Amino acid sequence: MIYETVFIINPVLSEDQAKEAVNSYVDFLKSKKAKIISEESWGLKKLAYYIQNKKTGFYYLVEFESEDNNLIADLELTFKRDEKIMRWLVTKLDKNAQKYAKRRRTKLEK
Repeated sequence: MIYETVFIINPVLSEDQAKEAVNSYVDFLKSKKAKIISEESWGLKKLAYYIQNKKTGFYYLVEFESEDNNLIADLELTFKRDEKIMRWLVTKLDKNAQKYAKRRRTKLEK
């Protein structure tokens, strides 16, 4: 099954600290035998509403494939425990979403 997760990292961190946090989640997924399909940094963006008294956050998207049914619960628990993560969303991609994600990736590569 293919999933994607978008998470927002606290903007008070430096860009290096934010990348370090992203790398820790990618390593976590790899340790659970998930195959990373793509990673995207959307950069520092303005939030639609205040989260933890912050107006902005670093947005990241990670698309991955895994057959482990417990992986998503473990990933969300890890997000909950990390103070650097302000919000997250994990989504299972259906066939149409997978096609769209592939088109989006190829467009970004050009």
